[in-house]
Amino acid sequence: MQRRERRPAELRRTWLLGGLSLAACLLFLTALVVGPVAISPDRVLAALFHSETADAIIIREIRLPRALLAALVGATLSLGGAALQGLMRNPLAEPAVIGTSGFASLGAVIALYFGFADAFPAALPFAGIAGALLGIAVLHAIAGRDASVLTLILAGVALSSLAGAGVALALNLSPNPFAALEIAFWLLGSLEDRSFIHVGLAAGPIVAAWAVLLSSGRALEALTLGEDVARTLNVSLGRARLQVIGGVGLGVGAAVAVTGLIGFVGLIVPHLIRPLVGHRPADLLLPSAIAGAALLLAADILVRLLPTHTEIKVGVITALIGVPFFLLLLTRARQRLV
Repeated sequence: MQRRERRPAELRRTWLLGGLSLAACLLFLTALVVGPVAISPDRVLAALFHSETADAIIIREIRLPRALLAALVGATLSLGGAALQGLMRNPLAEPAVIGTSGFASLGAVIALYFGFADAFPAALPFAGIAGALLGIAVLHAIAGRDASVLTLILAGVALSSLAGAGVALALNLSPNPFAALEIAFWLLGSLEDRSFIHVGLAAGPIVAAWAVLLSSGRALEALTLGEDVARTLNVSLGRARLQVIGGVGLGVGAAVAVTGLIGFVGLIVPHLIRPLVGHRPADLLLPSAIAGAALLLAADILVRLLPTHTEIKVGVITALIGVPFFLLLLTRARQRLV
């Protein structure tokens, strides 16, 4: 009976993964076609294999790295959100909750403020990743190895506030308005003007983070039964927390370092996928990653299609979508408590 019950669920999951993968691939190809210069799909394919045309420069140097980053960053933010919601057993959890995004932003802002990014372009991603890892270390030092979920949340909120204060201080002390404007624009979150240098710097930590987070499914499922039951199943709570928080910190730190702050993706996507796969955290991780890639690709396509003189930052689009969604979640949670 159990095998018969599992087969329809496994079949639905297979179809879901196939559908999400197809949607992500189509959006990826669309991201190569759409832009100020319209390039047909057949010309896109030709440009990928011929380097002596104007189309090849546009596709290879501008649109391809941008699309790759959108897929990598969207998948990382969504996977991190799904893992944190399973760890904290809180539907409102996302990477910003543990302070990772804030410290990654602070590290990148320091690189911008002191001019390291201008002297050495790779300094910006390195500084963002270093900031995220520092945030994880501070969180672990404050909360301790066996901290409760509430302690992790409170420590994360404190670290996010501290990082926000550091960013505000950098803006306040900027030597000139142009430096402040550069920092402010970076904080809005964008995929514009990104190159394969950014893809190369972010891809390694991001893929490593995927491996860590996707392997945490068993521990997250045990935690859904409660911490006491998880201990009886030989699940190390300290190791599980370190695995998830470390994976989120590494991946989100690399993502934020090269794109700036892109919020709400890690909150929205797991909620959209959960009704389709059920409430088992292990089943939610991979579909959330693929859907996150598709969502950020779609948002980046949208900013290029909007008829504006200046391209709207993709972080602004995700915030405009995410804030109403977040308020809807809060309203539903409040109605359940009444």
